[in-house]
Amino acid sequence: MALSLSLARAAPLAVAAGAGARRLPAASIAFPTKSFFGAPLAATAASVASPLPRKPVTSTSLAVVAAGKKGYKMKTHKASAKRFRVTGRGKIVRRCAGKQHLLAKKSTKRKKRLSKMVQVNKSDYDNVTGALPYLKVNRKAD
Repeated sequence: MALSLSLARAAPLAVAAGAGARRLPAASIAFPTKSFFGAPLAATAASVASPLPRKPVTSTSLAVVAAGKKGYKMKTHKASAKRFRVTGRGKIVRRCAGKQHLLAKKSTKRKKRLSKMVQVNKSDYDNVTGALPYLKVNRKAD
């Protein structure tokens, strides 16, 4: 917000320079009274320098507004989301371990078997669904 003020010095400043003092001319800075679009600006010098004292600011307690009936938003464990997926029938499947490195000493038959996706054991379903709360899992799928 731009203000319409005239900053004039009441008394010229004296600058000490060696033996004598030199007087500086009074400076006057004028701010625009209209905005760029031609509308008058709301605040003026008279409204800024109000002779009335302000009320002291008292602390008031603020009421917290509830966000509605929404519950806590569960977070997906992102590392688990990259390792498990659900089939069309609702089974949770994973990759087999042992297919990342040291493949030269493993037989082709063993590497082919390790390449397939396998179903997660039923006893581990609670661990996986705890990490991935939004999976659409069919617990009755065998």
